[in-house]
Amino acid sequence: MLNRRHLRVKVLQALYAYHQSENPDPRQHEKNLLQSVEKVYEMYIWMLSLIAEVTSYAVIDAEDRKNKHLPTAEDLKPNLKILENRFITSLNKNEEYLTAVKKYKISWSFDPELAKSLFTILKNAPEYTEYLQKTDDTLHSDKDLIKFIFKKVILKSLLAEQVFEDKFIFWPVDKDVLQALIAKTFKNFSFDNPKQNKLAEITGNWDEDREFIIDLFQKAIRYDAEYQEMIGKKTQNWEPDRIAMMDTLLMKMAITEFVNFTSIPVKVTINEYLEISKEFSTPKSNSFINGILDKILFELKAENVIRKVGRGLIDE
Repeated sequence: MLNRRHLRVKVLQALYAYHQSENPDPRQHEKNLLQSVEKVYEMYIWMLSLIAEVTSYAVIDAEDRKNKHLPTAEDLKPNLKILENRFITSLNKNEEYLTAVKKYKISWSFDPELAKSLFTILKNAPEYTEYLQKTDDTLHSDKDLIKFIFKKVILKSLLAEQVFEDKFIFWPVDKDVLQALIAKTFKNFSFDNPKQNKLAEITGNWDEDREFIIDLFQKAIRYDAEYQEMIGKKTQNWEPDRIAMMDTLLMKMAITEFVNFTSIPVKVTINEYLEISKEFSTPKSNSFINGILDKILFELKAENVIRKVGRGLIDE
């Protein structure tokens, strides 16, 4: 699921788009921010549907084998055990999943070769042969095959990678979140009764997290000039063009949290943005951002601007 670091990245992306826009409209970019979170969930549903699509391709494959010029006995009577896979049958009865499939208009008819290529890889895998030969299947063993399809077939497929990259602009960033959502789904689907199995939630508490990202986005824009001035005073020896825009945005977001988010410890804020900088900015950004934030934080503390609710939150 999306944790707070992922959500901060979403806000960073929204702020970057806002500052790059020729006619920035905060309301539109705020809407885009929420849609970017929604897109992660949509991507999750698309992936679940692709897993189901791969398993259901066994029917088409069986027909093709029967219609061969010289079919073998095995071709004439193929093993379709995968169609009774407990995870997939439960997924296909899940009302939340079915509603989402309808909502996002999910259909793989636009790329029929994808499921075929993925099933071919699966069919030739020793793990699949072993699965077909097992006679003591359980929900746990059925999930093991689906995990194999997801991790070793779909995620290893360049064709599947390209499809998701084309469909979801932030696929490279959101891929890790997707894997966490799928893993959570495997954990949630632990009951023989399909009604007891639940899809993963996009965040731990969306009501709180939605408020967090909107508040962070709005306040980073509202106090942009003020925080830019703070940063400018501490970077007077640097040419403005030499400071990466991502570094500036990350520092502004950190200052926003220092001043406006009373329940987030200062140390947590600093650590989060330093980690994000490792992935989204330059190799030297980490130490640069840390140094500037330390100086700004020192002054903010001296001016008694930072007010955290909770014992020790400023220093912890």
